[in-house]
Amino acid sequence: MNLSGYRADSRRLTALATPIAMTQLAQIAVSTTNVVLMGTLGVQQVAAGGLAIALFNQIRTMCVGLITASGNQIATAVSAAGKRGDSPDDEIEDVLRSSFLIATLAGLVGGALLIGLGWALRWLGQDAGVLADARPLMVALAPGLLPCLWFQVLRQYTVGMQRPQALLLVTLGSVVLNLVLALAFIHGRAGLPELGLTGIGVATSLVFLITFGVFWAMVRRDPRLGATLPLRPWPVRRSTVLAELRLGGPIALTYGSEAGMFSVLALVMGSIGPAALAAHNIVYQIIYIVFQVAIGLSHGASILVSHAVTRDEYRHARALAWLALRHVAVVGAITGAVYVIAPDLVLRPFLNSHDSETIQIAHTLLLIGIVLQFFDAAQNIGNGLLRGLKQTNAGFRLSVIGYWGVGLPVALLLAFPAGLGAAGVWWGLTAGLATTAVLMLRRYFALLDTGERARPRWVREAPESLRSPS
Repeated sequence: MNLSGYRADSRRLTALATPIAMTQLAQIAVSTTNVVLMGTLGVQQVAAGGLAIALFNQIRTMCVGLITASGNQIATAVSAAGKRGDSPDDEIEDVLRSSFLIATLAGLVGGALLIGLGWALRWLGQDAGVLADARPLMVALAPGLLPCLWFQVLRQYTVGMQRPQALLLVTLGSVVLNLVLALAFIHGRAGLPELGLTGIGVATSLVFLITFGVFWAMVRRDPRLGATLPLRPWPVRRSTVLAELRLGGPIALTYGSEAGMFSVLALVMGSIGPAALAAHNIVYQIIYIVFQVAIGLSHGASILVSHAVTRDEYRHARALAWLALRHVAVVGAITGAVYVIAPDLVLRPFLNSHDSETIQIAHTLLLIGIVLQFFDAAQNIGNGLLRGLKQTNAGFRLSVIGYWGVGLPVALLLAFPAGLGAAGVWWGLTAGLATTAVLMLRRYFALLDTGERARPRWVREAPESLRSPS
């Protein structure tokens, strides 16, 4: 690809990824604020709250995976309709109705599962005091899953239409709203009941509901987006629902595979001790903040790949992958330097200076996180690229190998037989993420090579500018 094409791709990727990443950062600011507020209540509350949020995030992530492919379906419909010269509106509405139905059913089942886990975890060796604090929080978080998933349907819609800018405005407001409501419910201000740790869950569920309502109104008022946003949830075509589940099911399992490994390793940390679990929750939250940039780049690259392969631009799709990886490498290098230069500054918002054991473990995990966060970002990019090719089954299979075949066994071996404790868990996690990243990216490039070879020779050898209008 020439320099002008590279710059144009970089601008398009940045234009798509930036509002998504900023939206992700705004959303994660809500959970980060919650962790900070938990820290004011004590180490046990950090451990309990972190465990509840980790399990909520696992269920939410899997449910979001079911509807994530809708953005790619919408992007493909728009691109294909452009080639045909007709309108994609009916197909877009059909996808949206199916997505809302899937999100609603997933939210109901996921909420019930979260509540049930609060009592099931007593058989998995967790501290009784931690579980007693975690259960009410999990019950309070469960109802928020429905509006959270409805919001994600609208998010995929705006991303697929390449108009994600409204996302940022809504989520920035949610950060402030969550802080105000959480403080009010924790301490019983403004006439509200004093709920302590549980108040964080109540506030979060209310914020999800309000955020969805505001975002719906904004999308509805947008001239282009509002035209294809269905006002009624019917009719829903069974074939469309099944098609979305065929793509979304493997994505949900892939997301769940990753989140599941994190959750299992959180349970392992809990068996090591409350300080290890608290340090794990805190440093994971910091790494998760950086991960939001990778999510933005993954979604942006995925949409651009969907457009490229619809037009048989395989070289272009290959260049987009390397472009996204270069972006995450830069972000990883910058944040890693901060972890080395000022670790206390990074950890200070989350920890009381008297929690010496937790601080010591957190310092170690933060240094390991420099390596971990790059491979975490790379595997997320690989997952998005495969989604752009509609190869979601491949992403799931490879994630199982990386996370469970490599990551979990290595973590357990290093933590206990090797005696590395919490550090061993994180080195195992890093090994799993690195394996997954390599496998996914190798599969993506192999699929592009296969697609390129399948085209006639004169098309392969012609300049890309002559093969497509772009």
